[in-house]
Amino acid sequence: MTTPTTFQGVFPAITTPFNADGSVDHGFLREHARWMMDSGNAGMIPLGSLGEGNTLDFHEKTAILETLVDALGDAPVIPGIASLSTHGAVQLAQAARDLGCRGLMVLPPYVYTSDWREMKAHVSAVIAATELPVILYNNPVAYRTDFLAPQVAELAAEHANLRGVKESSGDSRRVTALRAALPESVDILVGLDDMALEGVAAGATGWVAGLVNAYPAESVKLFELARAGDWAAARELYTWFLPLLRLDTVNKFVQLIKFVQEEVGHGSARVRAPRLELTAEEQAMVRDLLRAAQA
Repeated sequence: MTTPTTFQGVFPAITTPFNADGSVDHGFLREHARWMMDSGNAGMIPLGSLGEGNTLDFHEKTAILETLVDALGDAPVIPGIASLSTHGAVQLAQAARDLGCRGLMVLPPYVYTSDWREMKAHVSAVIAATELPVILYNNPVAYRTDFLAPQVAELAAEHANLRGVKESSGDSRRVTALRAALPESVDILVGLDDMALEGVAAGATGWVAGLVNAYPAESVKLFELARAGDWAAARELYTWFLPLLRLDTVNKFVQLIKFVQEEVGHGSARVRAPRLELTAEEQAMVRDLLRAAQA
């Protein structure tokens, strides 16, 4: 089994599609992942925040990974690894390896958060559970654990398979701090859609994207323009895209992005409780944004 040596490019945080009865729609999942890969994405990240991973049970998660590994062939599937317990996260990481995933995105534990000593022990156990290359996911707003650049550097010095950081604090200065603290072998990935250009300008080499689920070609083009240093063209595309990209950074980002998918004909707005589908007023707001974009 080969593994990616870098985490560079656009990696969709793929949404989890549901059937009308609430079960996972594996047929659409397969089709959707292939459609996004055809637009030039670098790999697929299921089971994350956008993938509603915390509403899926263990067997649903492994079934999703089986579907994606089979659907994508040589393209890397890099699942989000999160659990209420360290044991549960280790178990999921090892199952992902055994199913053929080629990397992991490791999150802090759900619900419980604490000091650096405990959070380091948790993520270290998960990173060390397999030989797969790992992206550490830093999202202090959502998970109330903040991995600072010196702490990430400490982890990288102790774990050779820590090869990326998804930075979702919303502060572009974090990207420059991470780039200064980490070896070049550790890639930095932007984790918020409306910071894509700023992140690349600060040194990010990857983007874990959300609106890519509805606009894969545009997302890849934006990232490629930025990496190539074509800032005029990148800013023009970014200006057009930003009203939609900002949907990724609010509390109902899952519902909003899934609704955009449905509106553009590439998915369903169905979500799992406790999330509910958007109200009529919220739907109208999104349709206004889409009309403006299409104009």
